[in-house]
Amino acid sequence: MLITAIILSVTTLVLGFTTWNLLRKNERQEDVLVNYLTYMDGLSKIIEHSADRLKKIDEKGTFKSDDEIGWFFEEVLTIQSRLNKFKLVNTQDGATKKKKTKE
Repeated sequence: MLITAIILSVTTLVLGFTTWNLLRKNERQEDVLVNYLTYMDGLSKIIEHSADRLKKIDEKGTFKSDDEIGWFFEEVLTIQSRLNKFKLVNTQDGATKKKKTKE
């Protein structure tokens, strides 16, 4: 009877320690995930701002009409269209996920 109580006590302590350890690791990973999502949200806002700014800069089409500047401006627009694929959108439940765009 005494051996059974000792085995149960040791098992309870081991399981309690492992549960506490896993909980601590999980909370650290959640903190890392929150930091990544904050970073990605900021990056998404920068991408969105630069897309709006590019549209505003060339409202009249003056950059596109010039040969040398037009070529460079087209390359910048190409880069911006690729960056637009990485914007994040907020879903209904508050989670953030990658926005799917058509090319």
